Amino acid sequence: MSVPLLVLDHVTVRHLDRVLFSNLSLRLEPGQHWALVGPSGAGKSALLAALGGQLLLTGGTASYPGLTAAARQRHPADPLAAWRQVVSLVGARAPFKARPGHSDLYYQQRYEATAAEEVPTAREYLTTDLTPTADAAWTYERVVNRLRLGHLQDQPLIQLSNGETKRLRLAKALLRNPVLLLLDNPLAGLDVASRADFDDLLAEVAAAGTTVALATTPAELPTITTHVAVLAAGHLAHLLPVADYQPTAAPAPRLPDAAALQALWPATPPPFSTLVKLEDVTIRYGERLILDKLNWEIKPGERWALLGPNGAGKSTVLSLLNGDNPQAYSQKITLFDRRRGTGENVWDIKRRIGYVSPELLQYFPGQPTCLRVVASGFSDTLGLGRPTAAQLATARAWLAVLHLADFAGQPLRQVPASVQRLCLVARALVKNPPLLLLDEPGQGLDAAQQPYFKAVLETICAVSPVALVYVSHYAADIPASVTQVLRLGAPQP
Repeated sequence: MSVPLLVLDHVTVRHLDRVLFSNLSLRLEPGQHWALVGPSGAGKSALLAALGGQLLLTGGTASYPGLTAAARQRHPADPLAAWRQVVSLVGARAPFKARPGHSDLYYQQRYEATAAEEVPTAREYLTTDLTPTADAAWTYERVVNRLRLGHLQDQPLIQLSNGETKRLRLAKALLRNPVLLLLDNPLAGLDVASRADFDDLLAEVAAAGTTVALATTPAELPTITTHVAVLAAGHLAHLLPVADYQPTAAPAPRLPDAAALQALWPATPPPFSTLVKLEDVTIRYGERLILDKLNWEIKPGERWALLGPNGAGKSTVLSLLNGDNPQAYSQKITLFDRRRGTGENVWDIKRRIGYVSPELLQYFPGQPTCLRVVASGFSDTLGLGRPTAAQLATARAWLAVLHLADFAGQPLRQVPASVQRLCLVARALVKNPPLLLLDEPGQGLDAAQQPYFKAVLETICAVSPVALVYVSHYAADIPASVTQVLRLGAPQP
């Protein structure tokens, strides 16, 4: 009988003063590959963090015989070799840091010229604390080639796209040659080609002797999956072999209250003839060409899908529209009937745009409450400012429409990742902007949240003259109101 990698027996999992799991029992054996499924807030991310040693376990017993033995075998000269040394966790947020001597990273920094000096490159990130061994299955060369990172090695971390960041973080985890690999929603943000290749990659990971546990959706179980853990409201509802797992049918989508949305978003036509016009826009970062003579025009009320593979420049396009990218001043760009660089106020631009992106969530402060986060949309700050009573009331109304009222008083960092994303969506909607820029807004939403959110967008498009730019790697997520497409090509090496 094999030695289990880890055994949790009736433990309690805590984070700060909160109990996340009570009476938790789980046993992972070598060669098993677990998929963690369940609705938003069920505890999938928390369970991965607990398995990775990032949360406090009290009561019961927690033992790691197989992991401890592997760590001691790998580091025989280290008397302090511990099981955590052979575990890699790729969580929801990227733990990137600036170079020593520089301040913390922030969102707009990715578009600034100083980023190359202040932010480590992909190569530095991968090689920091790297201690390769002679028999390592995952070498630097293999990881970089397998995950298509060669052309990105000298790019500052903060300038990578969402999908590129996903691949880079997975590469970092593999370079540790873990015995146990923990992945939190790893397919989110990956383009169609990368998702199709992910199954093959996991098969290679498993062939190298690594056990995998990942949070995912029932529709995206990897082929290597041997067991499924079904979570519900902070407990393990079912543990079963994948052959015995039968996904429950997705609930019928709720329909949003059209009258409530109409009251929140009056149908007032925007006083502009052109919202966006890009003429022969070319953007480079160093030698890397991102956009090459791009032309695009958005009129009031138009609904667009912005598509393309990871690294094609979708986020760069949105940054030019949202006033975040200083290269806009050297380009021929018109926003809201005014040419960029003619003395316009960037805050006037932001006031007319509602914006959501994975990168914005990555750098959004976690301390403000969800209510304050939504209300910050009025001032375009990151959860700060002093909202009026009327603004707070409107923010509460949007939280109610998105079924988030129960989270209003909770800090953003303490709510489920899907709730965090929806709070940023409400933040974008709260000021009724004439233009919505939604970059993968449905990322991480569960089987009930996704169709409801899509229905909310459809209703907003039906009752208002809002223009929409929607970015997604999942065709099914794009609202039916979208009638036009701008497709960007593959990134230049």
